[in-house]
Amino acid sequence: MVLSDEKVIGDDEGPEPGARWKLAFDGASNAMGHEIGAVLISPRNGYTPFTARLCFDCTNNMAEYEACIMGLEAAINHRIKILEVYGDSALVIHQVKGEWETRHPKLIPYRAHVVKLTEYFDEITFHHIPREENQVADALATLSSMYKVRFWLSSMYKVRFWNEAPIIKVERKDEPVVCTVAEEEHDDKPWFYDIKRYLEKQEYPGNASATDKKYLRRLASQFFLSGEVLYKRNYDMVLFRCVDKCEADMLIKEIHEGSFGTHASGHAMTKKILRAGYYWLTMEADCFRYAKTCHKCQIYADKIHVPPTPLNVLKSPWPFSMWGIDMIGMIEPKASNGHRFILVAIDYFTKWVEAASYASVTKQVVARFIKKEIICRYRIPNKIITDNGSNLNNKTMKELCDEFKIEHHNSSPYRPKMNGAVEAANKNIKKIIQKMVKTYKDWHEMLPFALHGYRTTVRTSTGATPFSLVYGMEAVLPIEVEIPSLRVLMETKLEEAEWAQARFDQLNLIEEKRLTALCHGQLYQRRLKRHLIKRFVQENSKKET
Repeated sequence: MVLSDEKVIGDDEGPEPGARWKLAFDGASNAMGHEIGAVLISPRNGYTPFTARLCFDCTNNMAEYEACIMGLEAAINHRIKILEVYGDSALVIHQVKGEWETRHPKLIPYRAHVVKLTEYFDEITFHHIPREENQVADALATLSSMYKVRFWLSSMYKVRFWNEAPIIKVERKDEPVVCTVAEEEHDDKPWFYDIKRYLEKQEYPGNASATDKKYLRRLASQFFLSGEVLYKRNYDMVLFRCVDKCEADMLIKEIHEGSFGTHASGHAMTKKILRAGYYWLTMEADCFRYAKTCHKCQIYADKIHVPPTPLNVLKSPWPFSMWGIDMIGMIEPKASNGHRFILVAIDYFTKWVEAASYASVTKQVVARFIKKEIICRYRIPNKIITDNGSNLNNKTMKELCDEFKIEHHNSSPYRPKMNGAVEAANKNIKKIIQKMVKTYKDWHEMLPFALHGYRTTVRTSTGATPFSLVYGMEAVLPIEVEIPSLRVLMETKLEEAEWAQARFDQLNLIEEKRLTALCHGQLYQRRLKRHLIKRFVQENSKKET
């Protein structure tokens, strides 16, 4: 599209010899996606704009590089030999000029492609300008977000202004001009093949440059080879077993939706895999990609509704001293065994959850649940907090608490959700079961697996898993037996006496873990309380105005 009286350069003609052209580019990211724009400016101030929508995930800096490359390729097609390039991205300009080092692995191939394109020009310079001086390219980048481009074709849109501007062509780019292939495996070799080969035989890949060899030696120093198994050294010197693509896919599937899978988010899955002792280069991106494509995760996504009320936190001084009890139900359809309710109890210190399903939750059922699932398994608690339901507040409950010297407290009758810990546990357990069930009537069979998945997942309020705070060690996941992790391999080689001593050492250090979790929980509650009080004040000020 031309906005001036400048004649458009055809395919069979080039610019005037020695003509100095200018190129301005910009990228835009918003809720609609990523868009790029570029404009060629002739020596007589004739404007030739280009705009496109990026239909793939990318960062802001990648979008800036895409815009720059689109403009350079347009200049090459117009057979321009002298070009001045202007952009408001300091990172792109200074990296292309070689003044800044390019460290991000996704930007390295972009810079290399830009440098390759500059060879088509007799003279080319790059200049950084403020954003307010780059308004034309910025407007073009925003332009493509104003139209909905169909997924199967590029679209043409006729836009009529008062000055009868010509047709605007909005293109769609499905793939980046360059891409990193770090996660791809060629010749059926895993991503760590060159590292393992170097550690084993001190051999370099064929056609490796001096820079490649130096980088490989530096990268190999972070790995450790034990027999045929390669391990990655963590920053705290913990060893992670390196897995190939097939094993990585098995790990993600088992952690996300396996026997004890909780359909966790990509970030939570990554942390859980690391805690289990496994590593591969693109594990975080792979976990996020898998979570995004999980059908049940999209159906049962969280709908957050935080009431604008001041937060009053409950603190437990030691494990199993204070429990919250609540009920889930009535559940439709009922389970195949006739159960319709789930009785849930959570320890306020470790966030450990106990739950059982019943056909009906009477006062006798509640009393039996407290004796069997709490008192006989852990200890006599100091406090129990419930709502004001008749099955949780009755003569039988009072007699039970008097017998074992337990303090019984109720949440506010006007706001039962003030018992927030058990309400949050209810929500998480329901969400996990919803994603695990297959026939809807087998949810009672999935309940033990949902509880195990909940107990082995890091809780934000403590910074640790409930399992580790109760037992002093992490649970062995089913996938660790199929693909043995380092700790599983070590435990199989220990004698019974050595294993018992190692277990005693873990139990001796459990108090340190619990103290750390207590401090972490207090800081978390302080941040949460400050945030909710601020929100509460803002809501009240809006109502008063």
